[in-house]
Amino acid sequence: MSASSSTPATVPEPLAIDGGQPVLSTPMPPMPHRWGAEELAQLGKAIDQQTLFYWNGPQTKELIRRFQQHYPLRDVMACSSGTASIHIAVEAAGIAPGDEVIVPPITDMGTVIGIIYQQAVPVFADLDPYSYNLDPADVRRKITSRTKAIILVHLAGNPAPIEPFRALAEEFNLVLIEDCAQAWGAEWQGRPVGTLGDIGCFSLNDFKHIGCGDGGLVGSNNTAYGSKLQLCGDKGYAREGGVVSGAIFAPNYRISELQSAVAAAQMDRLEGVTSRRHALGNQLVEQISGLPGLTPHRVAPGGKCTWWFQLHRLDAGRDRERYIAALQAEGVPATPGYIPRLIFQTQVFQEHGFFAGQWPLKACGQTEMDYREVSCPEADAILDRVIRIPIHQGMDEAYIDGMARAIRKVNAAV
Repeated sequence: MSASSSTPATVPEPLAIDGGQPVLSTPMPPMPHRWGAEELAQLGKAIDQQTLFYWNGPQTKELIRRFQQHYPLRDVMACSSGTASIHIAVEAAGIAPGDEVIVPPITDMGTVIGIIYQQAVPVFADLDPYSYNLDPADVRRKITSRTKAIILVHLAGNPAPIEPFRALAEEFNLVLIEDCAQAWGAEWQGRPVGTLGDIGCFSLNDFKHIGCGDGGLVGSNNTAYGSKLQLCGDKGYAREGGVVSGAIFAPNYRISELQSAVAAAQMDRLEGVTSRRHALGNQLVEQISGLPGLTPHRVAPGGKCTWWFQLHRLDAGRDRERYIAALQAEGVPATPGYIPRLIFQTQVFQEHGFFAGQWPLKACGQTEMDYREVSCPEADAILDRVIRIPIHQGMDEAYIDGMARAIRKVNAAV
């Protein structure tokens, strides 16, 4: 018998869930402290002011100036939240009662709230199976004579290729709104997301790449929409020249000077935070690519993803519950799915109960939409098969290496 034929087969390393040694012996590194001397300095300037009102406030002006250094948008409104930024965009786009706006079913509720409040109709299109962004082919299928806009969500910081959506917008005369709440620093073909469509929306929520507790920004290079952003976020008041008018009806989504002060300082941290997440997230994807039965979160060529989190998809038939339990035992902070259910599967959509349990738009016959009949099979399968892995700037290369080793170990055994 030759030496090679007598060599014993490699024995898989015992999983920690079965009593083996875990790959990662230390917990996930904490997020680094996000505030410091820069934020204190800006807040100090605000406290020395005579007013904390946003209009002509030096902190809000400074926030917008620093934002525009990253995002060259001519007209910008700083506002109270990312949800507010989308509502402002929807109103500025002229979305009217009964109009339809195409949106993804895997997103935050904030993407659709403004549509509902404008008495318009969210229409849910299915997703690409591995990038988790809108599928342009299904978007086309969902366009009707009532469609007026597409809200393109760059989910998890993964930029959706803009060209097919821009083409659809031009073909059908639609407004293309970008939801960049999770996509600070992301780019498509070297250009920042939020500057690729007609209106870009951003969140400064505490859990985003950068934040000020809560806040948002909305901007446009299209005069038709950009000229309305401030009006649509400030009760319809046109404050130029000290004249307050009421030509349009709009909510109060104003930011305060204290929020703006913190957010302005955060803008100087944007490049460092997002570049770090980009590098660490790509490191993990590269180290687990090619594993049988597991497809890492896919970024299209030409995209720069800044990884608010990652979703890795298991093939059908694999035991996701045990797979995740095994990862957790190895020290990987893995969780199933992303949101508990698709947006249109939530109770309020299933019951059409948007306004005190009612939907006046449907009651008066301006829409035939029935969310109980909506189906997005790929999005359903995504939530059923993906594993969520956090990525943040407090991690280091060694920790990412450990997560990759743990994933390879579990993938070989489960």
